[in-house]
Amino acid sequence: MTFPHLEKKKNPRILFITPEISYVSKKLSKDAELLRAKAGGLADVSALLVHGLSSANRDIHLAIPHYRNLFQKGDKISHPGLRTRISVGERIHLAEDCKFYRRGGVYQACKEDLLMSALAFQRDLINHIIPRVKPDIIHCNDWMTGLIPAEAKKLGIPTLFTIHNIHSQEATLAQLENSGIPGGDFWDELYFGNFPSNYDESYWTNPIDLLASGIRAATHVNVVSPTFLDEVAMGHHQSIPGHLSHLLYHKREAGAASGIVNAPDPSFNPQVDKHLPEALNYGPRRHHTIKPQLKADLQRRLLLNEDPSAPILFWPSRLDPIQKGCSLLGDIMGQILSDYAELGLQIVMVADGPYQQHFRGIVAYHDLSARVAVHQFSESLSHLGYAGSDFVLMPSSFEPCGLPQMIGARYGSLPIAHATGGLKDTVKHLNIHANSGNGFLFEHFTAEGLRWAIDQALNFYKLPPDHKNPQIARVMEESKDDFSDKHVVEAYQNIYTQLAD
Repeated sequence: MTFPHLEKKKNPRILFITPEISYVSKKLSKDAELLRAKAGGLADVSALLVHGLSSANRDIHLAIPHYRNLFQKGDKISHPGLRTRISVGERIHLAEDCKFYRRGGVYQACKEDLLMSALAFQRDLINHIIPRVKPDIIHCNDWMTGLIPAEAKKLGIPTLFTIHNIHSQEATLAQLENSGIPGGDFWDELYFGNFPSNYDESYWTNPIDLLASGIRAATHVNVVSPTFLDEVAMGHHQSIPGHLSHLLYHKREAGAASGIVNAPDPSFNPQVDKHLPEALNYGPRRHHTIKPQLKADLQRRLLLNEDPSAPILFWPSRLDPIQKGCSLLGDIMGQILSDYAELGLQIVMVADGPYQQHFRGIVAYHDLSARVAVHQFSESLSHLGYAGSDFVLMPSSFEPCGLPQMIGARYGSLPIAHATGGLKDTVKHLNIHANSGNGFLFEHFTAEGLRWAIDQALNFYKLPPDHKNPQIARVMEESKDDFSDKHVVEAYQNIYTQLAD
């Protein structure tokens, strides 16, 4: 199926495609509160954009997999065989496949099944949803939607392809066809591992990189921070394949790539945060009196020594040793706990990931449970972690954007971060004499670099209240505007305008 020449519109119809979203605007569906499927930051940014665009009266349509088990009301517990009927309206489009229906989480599957799920999602998009919606612009997100720009290019529909994470997977044309995707219609727009001399020769064994295909075929590509775009385009990260750097370099040089820093969802606001006791909501003026009470609450919940004067380092992000820098903390954890014993330094981790068991082993072996807590991810406990801690740890080896460092600044928990990607774009080293900065940056990705930044942070913590508290209040105040969702929505709308011209 092909579309006629697309008439340029003042308010173009945008089809926003994402595998996950943390909430859906009620402007799009009366059952919006049911449509929640979150695994990470992509879900939050998707929700922020879709809500912002619908609030701006954009002609926005949303396409997501039908995670039927996740989109249920509470009565499914007492009636496990009963399925809630969801009214999605005309602007929400659920991709149908049994691979999505019984999921307990967005990505609770093996690598091969995740690929098959991504192909099932794109099959329904290509065969049913795109022809039904007839969009003027398609906005795709990450490798799970990487085939769509190639199909859209054949249809004459401009696309924006957003890279939130540099992960990818590969598939063959045979796998596409066996999944019901008419790969023969757009195969020459895809990115193959080897140069494809013809369709038949590449059918069985020539792998297609889904993320690279999205980058290659998209009209415009954006990465979720300007610095990360430059780092990838210039090949600064050895863990990122060279062909992705090559593609982004040429997109950037052609003026078809940009960086837009994400922003936390507006619900991350200590003045109205529903996960905090109502009497303990706080802003810049009250942070120095309220945060110690929230710290004591956090310590009680995690069975730590109850000491509101003890500094707390909070780890909120996935415990992934490849990207997130967990090993750096593991190398120095015992040392900093010993060196700052007189302060009663504590470390709180509210995060899942492969390194979780490693940290639990350290805590058990060295009997550190009164000063170190390792807890699986919990939304409510994570909010309390930001509110009750003093510093947020973000020592990532690379970071496309990152949200915790921005959330921490909103809550008066100053970030300690490695100067890379989105962290470099959003964290400036604190200078109390110049009344500037919002955290503590280290340049070299080593345990010594992280230790230096923690020392800087704790030296700040030891300052007299009349020196320290005004700086924290300033950071909280400035973060409201610096990390505003309105700025993010405006930046994307500018790209949509360019694509519609």
